[in-house]
Amino acid sequence: MKARRFLLFVVLVAAIAGGWYWQRFQSFADAPLAGVGEDASLVVERGDNLDKVLRTLQAQGIATGDRAYWQLLARQTGAAGKLQVGEYALPADVSPGALLRAMRDGKVVRRNFTIVEGWNIRDLRAALRKVPLLQQQIADMDDAALMRALGHAGQHPEGRFLPETYAWVRGDADLDVLKRAYSAMDKALDEAWKSRDPDLPLDSRDQALALASIVEKETGVGDERAQIAGVFVRRLKTGMRLQTDPTVIYGMGSNYAGNIRRTDLTTDTPYNTYTRDGLPPTPIAMPGKAALHAATHPAPGDALYFVAVGDGSGRHVFSASLDAHNSAVRDYVQRYRAQRQAERAGATQK
Repeated sequence: MKARRFLLFVVLVAAIAGGWYWQRFQSFADAPLAGVGEDASLVVERGDNLDKVLRTLQAQGIATGDRAYWQLLARQTGAAGKLQVGEYALPADVSPGALLRAMRDGKVVRRNFTIVEGWNIRDLRAALRKVPLLQQQIADMDDAALMRALGHAGQHPEGRFLPETYAWVRGDADLDVLKRAYSAMDKALDEAWKSRDPDLPLDSRDQALALASIVEKETGVGDERAQIAGVFVRRLKTGMRLQTDPTVIYGMGSNYAGNIRRTDLTTDTPYNTYTRDGLPPTPIAMPGKAALHAATHPAPGDALYFVAVGDGSGRHVFSASLDAHNSAVRDYVQRYRAQRQAERAGATQK
């Protein structure tokens, strides 16, 4: 009888101890980790195990608690032996359970890099150089080496990267981002070319890309892109020179100081569409999908000229005749001069 009572006592003590331990374990699993700083993150390297992760957390001043609890929790969550490489966010309320599940599922920190419509390759390279934590692999590559690294030796890089936002993770390199952007542009250009309007005066996808890049630089007003493209398509059909300033600017390279002089328009370069017929030899910028669509689906009409309205809207006046265009240009010059006079008057009053 005494032995039976003792056994019951032992079972009761064990149950109480087990319940106490389980309650503490559950509290550990769900409670926020202490010592997590602002914008903290955890980097799991290849070959890291749970003990290495705990040491990394401790080195960051984070209190990890009982190692045995972590081991039990790792088995319970299925994270034991399955921690994935990458960077993991550590919000202030992160718990051991939430962190282990994130490392089990590979929910790494994703950052974004945006290629802006109208950027040229120099702009794109400069922007990539400024991205913290993104590995720099292309800094010492010239354009030819860059395209070889991308698997497209001999191709000019201008216009070949689609303006969009690309997600990347720690450990990625600038070359990885460019590979995705190149593939995205190749797909978008292919779709635009296959659905193009009939009778376009364009012989290839590359010519469509070059025209789209000009459209992109000529206007930021969405509903004007097809009209702009229409003007250039009609000029190509009739043998008129495109006479578009953005190509002149591109051809000037680092010599461009913010404005175009008359001598710049008459100085011949491969990109000067005032001195040369047809499209420039390469794109002059990165066109977005809307510009690609406009270049391959230009608006119908009879306009052969356009000039900025000059009212700050970014819009243009389209004309079918040179006389009408010259009149629109005079209106633009008058608005421009009136605006400059108003600005100078305002500056004098301050």
